Amino acid sequence: MVTGQRIGPGTVEVVRALLVVNPNATTTTAAGRDVLAHALASELKLEVLETCHRGHAAVAAERATQDGVELVVVHGGDGTVNEVVNGVRAATGGVPSDPMDSPALAVVPGGSANVFARARGVPRDPMEATSAILAALDQRRSSLVGLGRIDGVDGPDDGDGPDVRAARGRWFTFNAGLGWDAEVVAEVERAREAGREATPLRYARTAWLQYLRQRRRPRSMTVEIPGAAVVDDVRVAFITTTDVWTYLGPHAVRTNPGASSGSGLGLFGVRDLGTGTIAPNLRRMLLRGGDPRGRNVLRQDAVPYLGVRSAEPIALQVDGDHLGRCREVRFSAVPDALRVVV
Repeated sequence: MVTGQRIGPGTVEVVRALLVVNPNATTTTAAGRDVLAHALASELKLEVLETCHRGHAAVAAERATQDGVELVVVHGGDGTVNEVVNGVRAATGGVPSDPMDSPALAVVPGGSANVFARARGVPRDPMEATSAILAALDQRRSSLVGLGRIDGVDGPDDGDGPDVRAARGRWFTFNAGLGWDAEVVAEVERAREAGREATPLRYARTAWLQYLRQRRRPRSMTVEIPGAAVVDDVRVAFITTTDVWTYLGPHAVRTNPGASSGSGLGLFGVRDLGTGTIAPNLRRMLLRGGDPRGRNVLRQDAVPYLGVRSAEPIALQVDGDHLGRCREVRFSAVPDALRVVV
């Protein structure tokens, strides 16, 4: 039983938890939500919130943190996880000196990719994931993970899409990207708004079409890494907090096999979009260990912070959420920023 146990040292009368459900996530259902809520409520003092608009999860998580909730369980995709993390961090004004000062996070996968959860070994089946969460709580087992943060961003406000300047201070749990992948995210978001499902096939098809567009009109970025020479003419840039960048169906895609949530940010970029660079590195990314490399590959597995700038506005995404277009963005790694129950 976890009733009467705090998540970590010390005891309180009961563990207060908030279950945040995104009913529009790819694999969530009303029946599944009810079963999940019943299982959690048998062990926790549980409140359930269904999100109804973008940003709702962030507001709920911020209020829950201020109210002293000890655990936030997310049933949804990576976008909902990202919102909850940003809400928790907004309530504390940054990383607290004692991680016990803010709620722990648990995730029951409900999206199409579930990168954050899968990268941490959370079972894909919702009931198995719920059982794993309850077992971890019973054993008072949790871990600290690092996050990435956008420290500064400059971009246009042209009224076409999100104003990227609002992204300053935004946290991300597994990746950010500029260029090719961000354009894919933006296009899939537009498809979802039109009522089409965000399936792995849609992502793959969109990625291929965007690749062809990028080949015809490549974007040029400059990457600045502390202690290293400035790198110009970068065509694609991925910034990660884990070794896994995303999943292609059941297959993990690894751009930075040496990265981890406590070691800093992983950076992966390419300076050429030709098939001689892209094809062999896509194959390497899909290997169990992953090891993309080559003379046109820019890769660092552990950097504390970095900056990317472009002469023309370029798309930016974090955790699969299109934030708009920018000309410059600065990222930093924040170790031990979040307590996760799994």
